[in-house]
Amino acid sequence: MPELLNSVAGGDTELNRLSAASATSAAANYDGATFRSAGTSLTSHVRVWGVAILGLAIDLWSKNWAVQNLEMHHPRVIIQDIFSLRLSLNPGALFGIGAGWAPIFIGASVLALLFVIYLFWQSTPRQWCLHLALGCVLGGAIGNLYDRSFVTAYVVELRDGRRDVCQIGPQNPAPGEVWVGDFGTGKNPRRYILDGIVRSSTQPVVRDFLSIEWRVGGRSIWPWVFNIADALLVVGVGVLLVNFWFGGGGRQLSRDPGVMMPDPSLPPSATS
Repeated sequence: MPELLNSVAGGDTELNRLSAASATSAAANYDGATFRSAGTSLTSHVRVWGVAILGLAIDLWSKNWAVQNLEMHHPRVIIQDIFSLRLSLNPGALFGIGAGWAPIFIGASVLALLFVIYLFWQSTPRQWCLHLALGCVLGGAIGNLYDRSFVTAYVVELRDGRRDVCQIGPQNPAPGEVWVGDFGTGKNPRRYILDGIVRSSTQPVVRDFLSIEWRVGGRSIWPWVFNIADALLVVGVGVLLVNFWFGGGGRQLSRDPGVMMPDPSLPPSATS
């Protein structure tokens, strides 16, 4: 009888071990087998690339419209003391910082785009809010990347501290001078004497034209001029941060609610 009991006990112990190992293996196989990347979903691609293409189209169209219809230093007021359209050509990256560093910013933009695509492939088809945010980031990043890659202006820095972002005019200059006009249209031709110029060069520029004029306590709440691409980036990154903060940004499993999988952290008796 003792031998029989020991045999039963030993068999029960071995059964528990096999059960625990089976539960662990099943959970591991479930974790790997049920994840479906959004990159394999046509609907997910439509969400991301649809938003990106629409945002990019609006951004490029609005920039071209601003260059053709707005004049430098002559803002068009939309809402008094709140919002206006103010054409500005930014040779820098952010808030005019980093003028002349276009190759570095282009490289950084490409890396950021690759990271966004990586996030998309690591998401699941159910994460539609994340996909919309990634589409905004893609559209905004590509919009400003286009400007830094293909839009150039003639930048003149004067000895009195002024800077003129313009284009070289069609006039035949006399020796020791240069004629320029407004960027994109050639309007308002003006002449600069070379002795009064510290430096001049052709530089990539980003076309900005949206300006928030609202002031609180005598200070502007947003003193920088921006564009649609910047707005898309801010909205997209903001939604991404909220998404990650609430745990929606990582790889998630497309679990079938009708299937109950064993939890390897529980004893075998609790999973049966």
